Amino acid sequence: MTEEKSVGLLQKIKTALADPIDPWLFVPMLVIYIMSLFLLYSADGQEFGQLENKTLHTVLGFILIWLVARFRPTAVSKIAFPIYVIGVLLLVGVEVAGVTVNGSTRWLDVGIGRIQPSEIMKIALPMTVAWYFQRYEGRLKWYHYIVAILLMAVPVALILKQPDLGTSVLIMASGLFVVFFAGLPWKAIFAAVIAFVAALPTMWNYGMHDYQKARVLTLLDPTKDPLGDGYHIIQSMIAIGSGGLWGKGWLNGSQTHLDYIPEATTDFIFAVYGEEFGLIGNILLLAVYLIILARGLYIASKAKTLYSRTLAGALTMTFFCYAFVNMGMVSGILPVVGVPLPLVSYGGTATISIMMLIALLMGISGEEQQQRKER
Repeated sequence: MTEEKSVGLLQKIKTALADPIDPWLFVPMLVIYIMSLFLLYSADGQEFGQLENKTLHTVLGFILIWLVARFRPTAVSKIAFPIYVIGVLLLVGVEVAGVTVNGSTRWLDVGIGRIQPSEIMKIALPMTVAWYFQRYEGRLKWYHYIVAILLMAVPVALILKQPDLGTSVLIMASGLFVVFFAGLPWKAIFAAVIAFVAALPTMWNYGMHDYQKARVLTLLDPTKDPLGDGYHIIQSMIAIGSGGLWGKGWLNGSQTHLDYIPEATTDFIFAVYGEEFGLIGNILLLAVYLIILARGLYIASKAKTLYSRTLAGALTMTFFCYAFVNMGMVSGILPVVGVPLPLVSYGGTATISIMMLIALLMGISGEEQQQRKER
């Protein structure tokens, strides 16, 4: 092989490696991952077990990012509905032979480990709704929105049966974001909000389990049952408040290491972070999250097709909702629900699904950049 051909081959490899990766998404994600390793080590009692698993999940996620980000939205849209069908079948599998942990049946044992199919729907549902609207671009009628709602209702109903109210609401929201970005009239939005508010009493009396009602009541006054339903939120608020401005320092969180914080490596890991790194650390984490959110919305605003625009917007807002809900519940401004902190909490399926979300955004960004070069 001549020197000229060698240089050309190296250049092609360099281009192939670099093209799909959006640095405005990749660098903040990498920063959060590195920070999460230190945090998980502390939250897990200075053990390496969960840290090693998270590293394995994240490495797999990075490989998937490099592969998925190379596919343009047109190619991705063709596999949206099959992924949706697989996700629904896995949810049915959970209903039939799921693994129960802490009273909830959310996981499916696949031999080499457990997966949480509801996390797959976090990606599959907005992809499928966006694909459906793309098929009827320019000729959307009212009944198309009804079909979209039905597409959302199937997985949401299955997730509600697990039961997992928090995840079901957020996955429903991911589909509704697509509907919103597709151009749903404001009159319909206002009508839906009014109908939702009117349905709240019925939902409270007939649609919610007793423990879900207790979480809402606990939000209003956690001190009514400080050793029962209010325990989680009281301890997390104490941890965050005791962190002060600069925090107690890494590995020095008393609430964390005395095991007062429940689910310290998963749902309540933000309390660990707030105790050890304080208000300044919280602001820095929020700033990194905001970079990802701003970039995602920018990608959505520049997308040229209905599919790319609606999918990018929905994925970005889904990411925002998961971060906001987790921080809100740990801080005591939202009811406690089983929602992980994106890219920080321990959990293989949750970590990979968020990284897939970012990979899809990178693919949409790459399409826009390619079109710009061609012009």
